[in-house]
Amino acid sequence: MNFLGQVLQWFLDGIHWQGDQGIPNRLLEHVSMSALSLLAAALIALPIGIILGHFGRGGNLAINISNVGRAVPSFALLVIAVQLVGIGPLPAFLALVALGIPPIVTNSYVGMQEVDADIREAARGMGMRGRVVLWKVELPIAMSFIMAGLRTSAVNIVATATLAALVAWGGLGRFIVDGLAQRDVVQLFAGALLVALLSIAVELGMTMLQRITVPRGLRIRDFTQEEVGIDVVAAV
Repeated sequence: MNFLGQVLQWFLDGIHWQGDQGIPNRLLEHVSMSALSLLAAALIALPIGIILGHFGRGGNLAINISNVGRAVPSFALLVIAVQLVGIGPLPAFLALVALGIPPIVTNSYVGMQEVDADIREAARGMGMRGRVVLWKVELPIAMSFIMAGLRTSAVNIVATATLAALVAWGGLGRFIVDGLAQRDVVQLFAGALLVALLSIAVELGMTMLQRITVPRGLRIRDFTQEEVGIDVVAAV
């Protein structure tokens, strides 16, 4: 209880809420880095997964490459990026983007493949062609899978952005790294708690966004079961 009291006192200390080293600024750094990384990953991965899923070609190769990317540890990606571009925000950004791409590619491809061929044929029979079928029929049906991939990537990126502090970047990971360097267990625990709370908040926020963006008639109640199914398909 004494330790928890020290952690509470750390949060109540006004000095930890002010200036560049304060919680608000570190939180802003963490969220900004994570949001930009997720946006970049989505801009790269969504077109690949959607187009391959739409045409049904090259998907297995793309998924296998994505699975290889998933297998590479986040810290290894960070080290490789540092060797390529040096320390600072850029290697952290590159590593986080690389981390965010595989789930989005896999889910968007599988989501497009899950669209029943009869539905596509029915749409074409109604006079829809090409892009209209893609935008009006396939994407709405695949949206639950696509958003699940984005949600997974967002949580992974937010949690892994903690490592950015190891390459001279800020974020909430700064509290963890500084706590380790100074042997300050209270600061270390507080930093880990902040990262955990932010990850939970992102998970809940993305889940709500997923429910909003998916058409009501196509919503899947158990999103966790959906992701497990995707992983099984990807493994095959």
